[in-house]
Amino acid sequence: MTALSQDLNDRLVSPNESGLDPALLVPLLRLLADGEPVAISDLARAAGRSVEATLAALAATPETEYDDEGHIVGQGLTLRPTRHRFTVDGEELYTWCALDTLIFPVVIDRAARIESTSPTSGGTVRVTATPTGVTAVEPATAVVSLVNPEDLTSIRSSFCNQVHYFTSAEDAQPWLNAHPGGEVLPVADAYRLATDLTATMLDRATAGTAPAPDATGKHHCC
Repeated sequence: MTALSQDLNDRLVSPNESGLDPALLVPLLRLLADGEPVAISDLARAAGRSVEATLAALAATPETEYDDEGHIVGQGLTLRPTRHRFTVDGEELYTWCALDTLIFPVVIDRAARIESTSPTSGGTVRVTATPTGVTAVEPATAVVSLVNPEDLTSIRSSFCNQVHYFTSAEDAQPWLNAHPGGEVLPVADAYRLATDLTATMLDRATAGTAPAPDATGKHHCC
């Protein structure tokens, strides 16, 4: 893992850095993977939180997408089209960035077919990712770009919008020229970074969903 990758692993899953709360994000991703908008009350129930606490946590990620009824339609995984198509069990979804497509199969425990387009050449990259690995990459030379912005609070605009698939390192060179602090990784290496991120995310999600004590100081569950 490069220094940039290691630093991202620490920062992306820190609510203080990115605004993303793993204890809320993990159940949200699993709900969104069904292909329907998610009601705040349903997310609160899945996360084991009050609606008020859920709304407060969501406010830390202002780029979260909502429909006209106030239901969530996107946070990393989205129902709205992007350049990164993410198909799960025949349900056509999308993601905010290329790295998301490699993280989410592990989080939702479901395989995904990924189709993305290079922002430089317009070439198509196709990947099949499962909870345990990448089983297909076309073309085999495809790479994923990474950046490590100083400020991650607007994570979609500062990070996600610069994390792309390219058909090759050569295809990515114009992007690298424009982003001297960035780097590109082969898809297999990007998947390893994704699994490291996911392991940290799931650990923090589990720690963040422990039952809260009641007025007597006792914990209750289920």
